[in-house]
Amino acid sequence: MTKIKVVGLLVFALSILLVILFKHVSEQSKTSNTLLDTINQQKAFTQEISKNIFYIYKNKNASSSQLDNSIKSFISNMNSRDQKLDSVDSIAIKEQSSKIISLWNSFYLEVQNFRDASKITTSYSSIILEKLVNKIYNLNLELVVEFDALINIHQSELEDRISVYKDIQYFLFFLLLALLIYLFTQIKEIMLFIQKFSATSKKIISNASIKDLEPLKAHDNSTNTQISNATDNFNVFIEKINDSIEHSSGSIKHSCQSLDVVESNIENLFELLYEMEENKTIDKELTKKEDIIIQTLEELSSATQNLKELKIDLDNLTSHISKK
Repeated sequence: MTKIKVVGLLVFALSILLVILFKHVSEQSKTSNTLLDTINQQKAFTQEISKNIFYIYKNKNASSSQLDNSIKSFISNMNSRDQKLDSVDSIAIKEQSSKIISLWNSFYLEVQNFRDASKITTSYSSIILEKLVNKIYNLNLELVVEFDALINIHQSELEDRISVYKDIQYFLFFLLLALLIYLFTQIKEIMLFIQKFSATSKKIISNASIKDLEPLKAHDNSTNTQISNATDNFNVFIEKINDSIEHSSGSIKHSCQSLDVVESNIENLFELLYEMEENKTIDKELTKKEDIIIQTLEELSSATQNLKELKIDLDNLTSHISKK
């Protein structure tokens, strides 16, 4: 029973551990998906900023409000990412993020230069603006490449972590399965023992006898020592009852033989009294006790008969269990 309790506790602990691990994997996936969404949004914002720059370059009177909004959204997203996800970033992700921040600073500087230059009109304004637009376009391409590289790093690390978690989950699952199989076999042995014990008990109660009662047998491959011990103890108990009945039956047999001898002696005494009565040599006082002797003889006969019947009943109770 101790092994079953220990295995039961292990099954419970492994089940809890698997639930925690599944929850952790789910949270990791959710966090990584949120991070990837943020990175994709940042990449989209840089592309949108480039488009707005190009639109403003082509349309001198265009409003810069959409450009300002895109810049604010990018900075807000970056700050949000740094606050929530920086603690789980690896060295490779941090290095890639630093490279992106450096590119972003250069990109943002050129955007600011474009905004300042677009407000000033000179003979060289168109040339300066064209160069700034080209720089912004090239920096945007570099940012897109670096963002894609960062996304690939995140996805690769996520797949590695998930792979490790899956290996642990598989190991714990198969260990849990093995423990459940072991627990099932142990419980099956206990149930079989209970069924055998219950059937044997019902047989004893219904027949009011242990005659022809077969001993309980433990499973050939049983590893539960307690069930084996309980089976042996039950069989020994039945054997002791059987021995007690046989001993009692033998004692009753000897008692019956003794009573038969006493009854025979009393009958001989009666014959002697009868002969003495015919010869007129019997004492009158002895004659008076004849009734008592007759009554005693009847009681002895009755007692002998009762003992013989009791012996028959005990013999019917006697089991033929093979002794070890």
